[in-house]
Amino acid sequence: MGFDLRVATEEDIAALNALIPASVRGLSQGHYTPAQIASALIYVFGVDSQLIADGTYFVVEHDGQIVGAGGWSKRKTLYGGDQSKADDDSLLDAAHIRAYYVHPDWARQGIGGRIMRACEAAAQAAGFTRLDLGSTAQGEAFYRAMGYEVSERLEIPMPDGTALPYAEMTKTLE
Repeated sequence: MGFDLRVATEEDIAALNALIPASVRGLSQGHYTPAQIASALIYVFGVDSQLIADGTYFVVEHDGQIVGAGGWSKRKTLYGGDQSKADDDSLLDAAHIRAYYVHPDWARQGIGGRIMRACEAAAQAAGFTRLDLGSTAQGEAFYRAMGYEVSERLEIPMPDGTALPYAEMTKTLE
């Protein structure tokens, strides 16, 4: 089975808008409550068009279908789509790993690792030696396997009163 990795474009946004809820609903079960998942899909998870515009967001396709996506950023926003951007989205000294989604039908087939290697290589080529990320509960084991360590456990408060636990994680590139 062939998986093709490429930089995302604006033309991918519709497919990403379908991938994200499928990924979150399918892979978050057992880690978050249905209320947390539903709320996070409204207030947190979504396409971050700035990553696409910056050329730092990757997609993996199989037979022309986007089955995974993820990226990195040199901006302050740590998580979320356009609807949850930081007011100050200026540049950083450490790159963020951002917005990883894999379709549940394609999980655990190396897609996330392939995207991570591309992100780390691109961030390192841009001069970054330290990466950080905000991991959902279901993503933490993957990020640990990729060499990231938990630095802090926090919650994202959402406007409806629901909170989404996550872990801030870091890695130093060699």
